[in-house]
Amino acid sequence: MEESSKQSHISKLTLGGILVTLGVVYGDIGTSPLYVMKSVLFGNGGIQQVSENFILGTLSLVFWTLTILTSIKYVFITLKADNNGEGGIFSLFTLVRSRSRWLIIPAMIGGSALLADGMLTPAVTVTSAVEGLKLLPVFQDLFGSSQKNIVYLVIFIICSLFFIQHIGTEFIGKLFGPIMFLWFCSIAFFGIINLAGNPFLLRALSPHYAVNILFSDDNKLGFFILGSIFLCSTGAEALYSDLGHVGRKNIYVTWPFVKICLLINYFGQGAWILSAKNHPALGIMEDLNPFYQMIPRCLLVYGIVISTLAAIIASQALISGSFTLVSEAIKLNLFPRLHTLYPSSMKGQLYIPAVNRILCIVCIGIVLFFQSSEKMEAAYGLAITVTMLMTTILLFNYMRKKKTPVVLSVIMLVFFMSFEISFFIANIVKFFHGGYVAIIIAFSILFIMYLWDRSHIIKMRYQEYVPVKNYIQQLNKLREDPEIPKYASNLVCLSNCSNPKEIERKIMYFLLDKRPKKADVYWFVNVTVTDEPYQAEYAVEKFGTSHIIKIQLKLGFRIDQRLNVFLRQISTDLVKNKEIEPQTSIYSMIPGRNLGDFRFVFIQEILSHETSLSSWDALLLRTKFFIQKFTASPSNWFGLDTSDVYIEKVPMFLGHSNRVVLKRNDGKKAFK
Repeated sequence: MEESSKQSHISKLTLGGILVTLGVVYGDIGTSPLYVMKSVLFGNGGIQQVSENFILGTLSLVFWTLTILTSIKYVFITLKADNNGEGGIFSLFTLVRSRSRWLIIPAMIGGSALLADGMLTPAVTVTSAVEGLKLLPVFQDLFGSSQKNIVYLVIFIICSLFFIQHIGTEFIGKLFGPIMFLWFCSIAFFGIINLAGNPFLLRALSPHYAVNILFSDDNKLGFFILGSIFLCSTGAEALYSDLGHVGRKNIYVTWPFVKICLLINYFGQGAWILSAKNHPALGIMEDLNPFYQMIPRCLLVYGIVISTLAAIIASQALISGSFTLVSEAIKLNLFPRLHTLYPSSMKGQLYIPAVNRILCIVCIGIVLFFQSSEKMEAAYGLAITVTMLMTTILLFNYMRKKKTPVVLSVIMLVFFMSFEISFFIANIVKFFHGGYVAIIIAFSILFIMYLWDRSHIIKMRYQEYVPVKNYIQQLNKLREDPEIPKYASNLVCLSNCSNPKEIERKIMYFLLDKRPKKADVYWFVNVTVTDEPYQAEYAVEKFGTSHIIKIQLKLGFRIDQRLNVFLRQISTDLVKNKEIEPQTSIYSMIPGRNLGDFRFVFIQEILSHETSLSSWDALLLRTKFFIQKFTASPSNWFGLDTSDVYIEKVPMFLGHSNRVVLKRNDGKKAFK
């Protein structure tokens, strides 16, 4: 309930909400003017190769890409596919997964591609911003014009950014909104200054120029120019992913302002290019960036500073988004459990150390590998086209689930997929220019997701369950047996069985056969992750007793699974309702304590050598168990004191093993 109230408060249409939206949602798409036109010029052979027809066509492509993909698809259609106010590809998946099991495939592909894009974005954005320093004479006098100095500075900024994640970014987050508002006003101002000299470029709003340039001789890349144009919409997915942080109304209000500022800047860059294309000095300049060249010299330092701040904010948004995405994947059983921290009271703020380290290492590696923003841009955008395609597939299924007419659903699917497939094909050429880096990262993440999902399916297929009622009499005798020492006052066993009347056979075997475990109360707890993001409910089954209890915890995919806290609350409620007897303790520092100690048991499985699974499935399970050694322990994940946790390792006998049955033969001839 507390999370829900925070959610509704932030989602309200207020000035504060608008500023937060500007700071959280638009970092990636808002910094795209730093590199889009630069990438277009580079792909077409430089500034001297452009014509007015080429610039008109380029600007028209940018306008219609932002309009069709971002405005229509994401802002006006996809944002309505919210899961109780939450957005993102995994939230969309939870809305449609009941339609078909195969829908987990586009969810995994889209999620892994989005994470891969999140690793590239900080490197591309920060490098593009910092490279503006090379235009300052003071910087060149002090450090020279070597690109290595830019690389060192970019690595320092990236390392600093990842370092502060563990202390939280609540204070910095409060500055994001005002800084991004200043950024958008600034880029609009820079655009107006240049567009005023050539207002006729507004003709590019006509789609005629966009279509014409794809087949014009002025365009050296032809259809593949879309690979550079697509970069203007790379942050569109973030609008949907951050829906839960800011609310739909705040995005509806702020997007027109953001889009107008972006377009004014793009058109201003186009005007500057046409005015400067015959300048000899610019024709031989390396790393020519129209964004910085269009800024008046007296404002260049300011432009570089505000650009770098905006790039850092964009990177921070992607890092935070990666934490959230991984957290959701963990709750959906698509990723190994990783230790998660909550460094501040800010809603949605979480910190996953393992993800932070991996992101930092990969970002630094990308900067060192590519060295310049030009080469990074040549590899950027391929992964996010895949995410957009997967989102369209899930969105189609969402519309069908909502009983949207088939004709409208199919039109939406065909319309957007035709655009996105075009961008994907245009971006394929980037594979050979470094795009393979993003694909390798995405496939690595996808393999882990597939591994976790497939392993869970195999395990559930061979899981044995038994009715709890068949063992009530034995458990009663055990808890009253004076010859057996008490194992714990409250013995808690975590179960994967969602049936309130059953339990895994291995758990009952552990309690009764492996040194009988005597306790006052036996708790069997099953945690089910639901489609509602902030659901937190429980149900109790007592089997007609006051000492054998099955708890069904239903937690939303954004709720932290703090088992210790939840179980204390549930047990206290049961004592108050006189559903279980209070457990008085003679020795205690806590006056009035009515519950004894809790001991938590986790059954950790290892693959038996007698398993007859296929070689592939056996390899997947062994790989999963190996990876689990380096992930969060059950005690860390559920927030438990390690002194209260016992981990029991049991072999998994999956499939049907071909056992050899010995035949007794006591005759002497048998041993000759």
